[in-house]
Amino acid sequence: MAILLVVHHTPSPTLAEMLEATLAGARDPEIEGVEIRVRAALTCSPVEVLEADGYLLGTPANLGYMSGALKHFFDTVYYVVQQETVRRPYGLYVHGGSDTTGAVRSVESAATGLQWRRVRPPVDIAGPLTRDALAACTELGAIVAAELMDQA
Repeated sequence: MAILLVVHHTPSPTLAEMLEATLAGARDPEIEGVEIRVRAALTCSPVEVLEADGYLLGTPANLGYMSGALKHFFDTVYYVVQQETVRRPYGLYVHGGSDTTGAVRSVESAATGLQWRRVRPPVDIAGPLTRDALAACTELGAIVAAELMDQA
């Protein structure tokens, strides 16, 4: 069975809604053979990253950057997993009050350094959460999970 690791920092109700929508997509009943593991960014270990076959990342945009918690995640796992996780698929969702550009760029920079493979453009939402934004999160979860079905 393939493992999809969802690593998130969810300090707000908006990000909690985005996480739940993303998980709903990843857990779509039509997607078989994929185990979903959900970990807070501050507690996720390198072993969990090595065990996973793909990743979903979620963060707020804080002061033009990914959250400190997600940065801590990358700092903790980066050199330990760098060689073993090359080309693994990932997806990203980000929420910010007005601008998510720096947060998206910082996560994509870390993922590029790890040589992870982005399976679709990030879901980046600035401002209030809409029904369309939640649908995009659900689609993101389903696409990344479906990417792992072949590995199951």
